[in-house]
Amino acid sequence: MRKFNIAVVGATGAVGEEIFNILAELDFPVGEILPLASAKSAGSQIEFKGKNYKVKELTDAVWQEHDIDIAFFSAGGSVSERFAPAAAASGAVVIDNTSHFRMQPNVPLVVPECNPSDITLYKETGIIANPNCSTIQMVQILKPLDDAFDIERVNVATYQAASGAGKEGMEELVLQLQKFFEFKLDECEAKVFAHQLAFNVIPHIDVFLDNDYTKEEMKMVNETQKILHKNIEVSATCVRVPVLRSHSEAITIHFKNSVDANKAREILSKAPSVVVVDEPSEKKYPMPLISSDTNETYVGRIRKDNYRDNVLHLWCSADQIRVGAATNAVRIAQKWIELQE
Repeated sequence: MRKFNIAVVGATGAVGEEIFNILAELDFPVGEILPLASAKSAGSQIEFKGKNYKVKELTDAVWQEHDIDIAFFSAGGSVSERFAPAAAASGAVVIDNTSHFRMQPNVPLVVPECNPSDITLYKETGIIANPNCSTIQMVQILKPLDDAFDIERVNVATYQAASGAGKEGMEELVLQLQKFFEFKLDECEAKVFAHQLAFNVIPHIDVFLDNDYTKEEMKMVNETQKILHKNIEVSATCVRVPVLRSHSEAITIHFKNSVDANKAREILSKAPSVVVVDEPSEKKYPMPLISSDTNETYVGRIRKDNYRDNVLHLWCSADQIRVGAATNAVRIAQKWIELQE
């Protein structure tokens, strides 16, 4: 089997580290490994399959110095804007985990379980965009239900973990919790989040736009429509909660025609990368404790609306760092390889 030389930009970040873990877990056909980061992190070490690799500084020249087949970018939009085109020009396929390229018409936005054929559109730019974390887990559920019942509208409220803000977000939450138990919570300054996250929920992720929705909320609207190739009405309220890892979502789905909850449950049980956990009488339903450190989206609390025959309500949870970022990126790479054969 052919092996592929891999570069990971943002190798020392939370998503970058997880990409290496998933490459190993999925036995990805890796040839050479090139971990890249800023000058500040250059010289540090990452471990992959029992071997240590020195992190190199990301520069323009690095793409000419190394023969890279696949470049994963997870170091922020400005970094992707600056360096991803150069990586693509060198012959690498770029899989970008930032928001920078997502809505560009000539860049495919891909969730392999939903729109794998869009990957072939990468040839114009050499770049494939990884969607927003909260969008990925939602569309994995919406796609099979839309195929079966024809979705017209989605209302979603997210419960997003501190991990959505990277290592710094998780560290800030842990520090605040420590200060609480030291009776020093008044010493906690909110630097990563808009307010103290410990023992709080914050209905504010990213910046507010002119329409009073946040940028995070509009990502879910626009990305869902692009991925599903359908002008589904989507309204989102994105909320940060004091959970370390794994985002959860309460989703209300309006269909064109009447819908059956048992049939929806059966369809989702067969959907790729989706696990149904839906036995409320046994206190079994998706939670971050279940979904963390896994590569699946868990769905449950599937029920019909009390008043409308064409409306379903459900609840899902998925690991933001894996399903919402690193796992989806590696699955894109796997599908890209399949399409080359």
